[in-house]
Amino acid sequence: MATNRSRRLRKKLCVDEFQELGFELNLNLKDDLTEDVIDAFLDQFLNQAMEANGLGYVGGDDYGLVCLDERGSVSEEQRAKVEAWLKGRDELTDFTVSPLLDVWYPETPINKA
Repeated sequence: MATNRSRRLRKKLCVDEFQELGFELNLNLKDDLTEDVIDAFLDQFLNQAMEANGLGYVGGDDYGLVCLDERGSVSEEQRAKVEAWLKGRDELTDFTVSPLLDVWYPETPINKA
C-alpha cells in the first residue's frame, strides 16, 4: 500500500499521527477462588480500574487488551493507575502489564511524536 496517504486515509487507518495506543494484561487468579469472588473481582476491575480511568477492556478473566473508551490513546499515567490498582489485589497470584503498544497494528513501533 502507498506510504503517501491523505490525512483522511491516515485517520481512517489509525496510522501515523492517528496511531492509537493501549496495553495488554495477563492476570493469574488464585486457584482456590469461588465463582462469586472471581465475578466480584471482575466487576470491581471494570468499574474501578477501567471505567474510572476512561478505559475499555476487551478480553477474558485472564488475558485482555486495554484501550481508551473512545477514540485516542491510553496515556502512561492511565497504564500506571491500572498497574497500581492490580498490585493491591489479593485475588491475583501474578499479573503482567505490557508496555504501551499500537492497538490496531501491534507489530508497528510507537510514534515518537
